Amino acid sequence: MMRARSIFIVAAIIVIAVLPLFAHWLQFVLILAIANGIAALGVAVLLRAGLISLGHAMFYAASAYGVAFLARAGVGDFATLLVFSVLVSSLTGVIVGAFLIRYRAIFFAMLNLAVSMVFYALFAKLYNVTGGTDGIPVPIPTVFGFAFSEPVFKNILFYLGLTLMVLVGYGVSRYLNSPLGQALSAVRTNEIRLEYLGVPVWAVLLIAYVVSAALAGLGGAIAGFAIGRVVPDFTFWTASGHLVLVAVLGGIGGVVGPFMGAVFLELLHTASVTVTDAWSFIEGAALIIVIMFMPRGLYGLLARRDESSAQ
Repeated sequence: MMRARSIFIVAAIIVIAVLPLFAHWLQFVLILAIANGIAALGVAVLLRAGLISLGHAMFYAASAYGVAFLARAGVGDFATLLVFSVLVSSLTGVIVGAFLIRYRAIFFAMLNLAVSMVFYALFAKLYNVTGGTDGIPVPIPTVFGFAFSEPVFKNILFYLGLTLMVLVGYGVSRYLNSPLGQALSAVRTNEIRLEYLGVPVWAVLLIAYVVSAALAGLGGAIAGFAIGRVVPDFTFWTASGHLVLVAVLGGIGGVVGPFMGAVFLELLHTASVTVTDAWSFIEGAALIIVIMFMPRGLYGLLARRDESSAQ
């Protein structure tokens, strides 16, 4: 069962890797899907504990702005900027999470949304610092000390992003299968009993929140490099809702789910926009069908296949 699932995942990664060779226009779409998939994976981590964040785009945007600021200050190395993006989002996650993880259910969701909108207002109003609604550009960085043209860098970004997707997916899988990750499910089912067992729920949730923020930040940095400009809309409430939608659509049963949801949603959006102006109707109808008939998300198809094989 696990072997069949592993073969499917490897095959899917290979298909994604070779698709831009036959349709180059898909490269940008897939880079955004990878970025959103990594960020949505962070949302899925919190969903394991029954916590829905409607403001995770604040880490997505904080990371992207951090990269843009550092690049404008003269730091042009891709690896340095990427590590810095994760540090910025992680630190922001520590500060914000220390206050918000005390809340549950709708209060947690709405407080995250409120804080993210404060970030949005700051990014939009501080024109002299952030460029306001015009945003600020993200220059093309050097990779291992070499400068490349924009088309070549986008090729490198795509394959580096694909590599990061695999590494991040493996790392989060190990984390969720560890005692610390398993405690998240226990928080959702019976938090009080977990406290009686001597497990510090506050620490478990803070670590999960910081991991989630770091993932959102990494996704935001990749998106900033791909688009070449960071704007306040990166942290608008619709961006946070998009990440939640990707996580739920793909399914939180496994780390592959958010990536499946991100690729599906980006390809659907691209296809529907090229066909008609009523693209939102097509997307909405497709999402309703998936949610109604696949309550465990797209990842549920893999799980169902494993269950059928076991019987």
